[in-house]
Amino acid sequence: MNLLWQYPSFTEALWLTLRLALTTTFVLLVLGIPLALWLNRGRHFTKIWVETLVTLPIVLPPTVIGFYLLLLFSPHHSLGSAWLQTTGQTLAFSFPGLVIGSVIYSLPFAVQPFQIAFRGVPQDCVEVAETLGASRWQQFWHVELPNAKRGVMGGATLTFAHTMGEFGVVLMLGGNIPGTTRVASIALYDEVQQLNYPAAHAYAAVLLLGSFALLSMVNWLNHQNTKP
Repeated sequence: MNLLWQYPSFTEALWLTLRLALTTTFVLLVLGIPLALWLNRGRHFTKIWVETLVTLPIVLPPTVIGFYLLLLFSPHHSLGSAWLQTTGQTLAFSFPGLVIGSVIYSLPFAVQPFQIAFRGVPQDCVEVAETLGASRWQQFWHVELPNAKRGVMGGATLTFAHTMGEFGVVLMLGGNIPGTTRVASIALYDEVQQLNYPAAHAYAAVLLLGSFALLSMVNWLNHQNTKP
């Protein structure tokens, strides 16, 4: 409790980090599941290029992603200009900009587990549902998703944990604006730069314990998936 009184920005940064992680996870659930299903079923050459683009953030330095997104979000480019004309604010150095960057950066951490989960769905169950006249949506909602739910939950949890610890992308896109873009990882770096180690320890401890708990959940879900 003393920490909250001494460092009022502590809860502000943690709440912003939580908002970013929740929003990114929700967006990737909505977009990532259809993309994973399409990649699993696709047989044409385009699939290779799309899968490469989805996987690229794993090997690409986050500062590179942040740099090109920063250029794209600039008012001198169509996306940044359209956003400025619509909202009256720049897309860079804003929370929506952080969400877009986080979605792109965390995309493979959601899509790849989703792909694995749906590949594990017994095809005979899907074929039986199709034989019984179930629509494509009914097959997905009543057969595929229930069978893949643990893998989907694992992917969502991994996405949430990955977003909680983001640094390079959010620093390039959002800077260090309190209450707007100053997430916990940026706040930790800032406190270290100021030699404020008690506050730095607090941020680091929360991120460490949170990451450990989330990864433990992912491993538990993976273990459940491997049970006969």
